[in-house]
Amino acid sequence: MGDLVYFKRRPRWWLLRVAPWPAVVLLIAVAMICILGTDGPPPPGINQVLRSFFFGQQPEPAANQPSNSNAIVGRASVIDGDTIDIHGTRIRLHAIDAPESRQVCFVQKKETRCGQRAAFALADKIGASPVSCEPKDQDRYGRMLAVCRLGGEDLNAWMVAQGWALAYRRYSRAYVEHERQASIAKVGMWEGKFVPPWDWRRGGRSVTD
Repeated sequence: MGDLVYFKRRPRWWLLRVAPWPAVVLLIAVAMICILGTDGPPPPGINQVLRSFFFGQQPEPAANQPSNSNAIVGRASVIDGDTIDIHGTRIRLHAIDAPESRQVCFVQKKETRCGQRAAFALADKIGASPVSCEPKDQDRYGRMLAVCRLGGEDLNAWMVAQGWALAYRRYSRAYVEHERQASIAKVGMWEGKFVPPWDWRRGGRSVTD
């Protein structure tokens, strides 16, 4: 009789003595999986982890996860200070406005072709290196609006910071601080006097000293 009692009690003492917590966790995990079932995409959190472990289900990507799969990458031809061409796709740099090709500015009361200088600055910056452009929208002329990068550097921001473009507040305030720093440093167009490109396109040509 003593042996029989000992035999009945042994598994209970063995379970407590060896590893109670892993056994409890395993039982809870199995119970949760049985309740939740295995159909459909796994929910986030612990349920997703459990299903991945027991059933080999891979987690699905988060909704609205940003992707650069639609980025346009290649060698760029500079059209003007805020427009480039990659493989025949005309791309307008988003949220900035550079002087037009024929636009002039005044430095020490002398005319300088700031539109041309802006284009040269962008072309010199890019050189023959590949550029990657992330589409944001499309303008009324059918051009792609994009943030373009050279080796990870934001070219839109660089043009504004160098004083060869202005922050296009009408569409975004992303580069307002870059413009402020350029005006303080008096670089690019800020070295002298100029008409904002959007006013110049509407016929504005006078510069107030």
